[in-house]
Amino acid sequence: MTAHQPLLEVKDLVIEYGHGEHAFRAVDGVSFSVDRGETLAVVGESGCGKSTIAKALVRLLKPTAGQILLDGTDLAPMSQGQLRPLRSKIQMVFQDPYGSLDPHMTAQEIVAEPVALRGTRSKSEQRKVAAALIDRVGLPATALERKPPEFSGGQRQRIGIARALASNPELLVCDEATSALDVSVQAQVLELLSELQAETGLTYVFITHNLGVVRAISKRTLVMRSGRIVEQGYTEELLARPREEYTRRLRRSALEPSMMSGIKPRDLVRAIAASRTAEKESV
Repeated sequence: MTAHQPLLEVKDLVIEYGHGEHAFRAVDGVSFSVDRGETLAVVGESGCGKSTIAKALVRLLKPTAGQILLDGTDLAPMSQGQLRPLRSKIQMVFQDPYGSLDPHMTAQEIVAEPVALRGTRSKSEQRKVAAALIDRVGLPATALERKPPEFSGGQRQRIGIARALASNPELLVCDEATSALDVSVQAQVLELLSELQAETGLTYVFITHNLGVVRAISKRTLVMRSGRIVEQGYTEELLARPREEYTRRLRRSALEPSMMSGIKPRDLVRAIAASRTAEKESV
């Protein structure tokens, strides 16, 4: 009987910007694992290193040291050529739905592009797969021939999710994927991601600073500060009884109205609950 192997294992990850005495260590000896079908949230203040980890996971950054094992294969030392056949297994949904899509391509062309890269040569088949994915993320057939500037932020993020799904990935890295959206649209996108996970068994690493998102989307959570993990555990337990003062401060900032700015986590939770109720009533 073989031992259980997580889909993703990160071991002693170090990422530095710059070289020599001027190097800045953005990620300092981080280790964690993610099981298949699980959602792991990585939370912390701006500059804590969480987005740097996200970029390293999809090899937009090459680690200074450590391992990134995807299904047992270490991505960290690989060249771009070696990575090419593995890129379909791990995809990213970016923070900015305005800047992450080519404004000159239609939604169908954007989503069809990864289908072609997977080896589907037939243009009609590429378009068929893209149309099905665009429908799956909740956009109408009229969206197919429209370009990104014609969509709202939430609709653009849905296109970004469809594009990521077109590679048929096992792991999605979501880097602040809902932070640029208003609270009701955040709730809708989180619901979509949950539905996709239930249907397909997708695994998520969800980078966020919003504790409302953490509570809504993740089973386990890592709390980061200054490039290191300061606390980790099951999300409900960690938020209810944080051990570290830094985590308690993050929680206070999420719960005290005087310390809130922007989208309030508790409002996000209410919006998600409202969207679920509305969906049940429409059936």
